[in-house]
Amino acid sequence: MKKVTVNGISLATYEEGNGPPILFVHGFPLSHSMWRAQFEAFSPDHRVIAPDLRGFGDSDVTEGPVTMEQYADDLALLLDELNVDEPVVLCGLSMGGYIAWQLQQKCPERLRALILCDTRAIADTSEGVRNRKRLAKMVVENGSAAVATAMLPSLFSPATGDRDQSTIDELRQTIAATSPQGIAAAALGMAERSDVTSLLPSIETPSLLIVGEDDGISTPEEMQTIADAMPDARLVEIPEAGHMSPLENPEPVNTAIREFLQNLSM
Repeated sequence: MKKVTVNGISLATYEEGNGPPILFVHGFPLSHSMWRAQFEAFSPDHRVIAPDLRGFGDSDVTEGPVTMEQYADDLALLLDELNVDEPVVLCGLSMGGYIAWQLQQKCPERLRALILCDTRAIADTSEGVRNRKRLAKMVVENGSAAVATAMLPSLFSPATGDRDQSTIDELRQTIAATSPQGIAAAALGMAERSDVTSLLPSIETPSLLIVGEDDGISTPEEMQTIADAMPDARLVEIPEAGHMSPLENPEPVNTAIREFLQNLSM
């Protein structure tokens, strides 16, 4: 891990390998470590870049709300600081997908392709906004472990609990170790995010959408609707996985990504 200064803050950033760059953007309220199975798969022939977003992992924490636009600005400057001068493949999960939509709007020329895992295009409903604000209040008052307890049941497929409890336990530890202020800032930022549904037909960037078959947050049906609205997108459904498909069942996820990248090169 290296520390890279952007926008006056320090972002802890994992970087490994050489070749075409892939930028991995983690979900909420996690860190770069959720992509470890993808690092192993793709660093032999790609330049893998995976920051801890501001407020998460070992990166600096700032007061909230932190908007999806702010995270996108951080990433663009991070690429500058790392001297990445060619378009990247951006692979984001959930909140990482929300950030990808903003980067796509702000600087589409920086994106060679999009890989959008278990994410949404619509904004939060009024109830969703209230829930985000309640979570932000709860984490400041009760700590990050309380967020882990509240969120984990909705993140994983039942199959993952039967097969690999250690992955769930590890994610619980990651969330519990995250700054309460960082979690609150992101929750409030997500509550403010814009609906990008109307923009989907104009996104010509080649896109792969990935979703766990048991994802109850960004359902396969909803993600199929996103894929259908985009000019150059396809959806791959991952068996025995929920909202954390790259972590829960990495082999089919990596196979789908590898095939997508190979087709990009043709």
